[in-house]
Amino acid sequence: MGKRKKEAAAIRKELKNSTAIAKLNKCPTSPRKMRLVADIIRGENVYKALNILKFNPKEASVRLEKLLLSAINNWEQKNEGEDSTTANLIVKDVFVDSARMFKRIQPAPQGRAHRIRKRSNHVTVVIDKTK
Repeated sequence: MGKRKKEAAAIRKELKNSTAIAKLNKCPTSPRKMRLVADIIRGENVYKALNILKFNPKEASVRLEKLLLSAINNWEQKNEGEDSTTANLIVKDVFVDSARMFKRIQPAPQGRAHRIRKRSNHVTVVIDKTK
């Protein structure tokens, strides 16, 4: 392996150690509703984001709060010598992707039927240490 490749690999390894990821799959909330809450916490300090989520009345905020706590815990396990409260962690990225849709039928007037799509989503939270 060449010198340039080794340096690039070392930089990637360092970035990998400073970030932590948590995923929530098949969450039974529509992606549109989840994105409203995810947009509020993107780019915030993790403890400020936890306060925002705790006092937000939307149902999606409860699930995101639990996911953010999991991401903080993942970061603490990766960096055992450091404390998360003094590390100045931020929410780097929040991805909300649509997942499986359950399709149901609801009776409609005059013998017709309407299709109901029960949506769900996948959420990914990435936290990072600020320099």
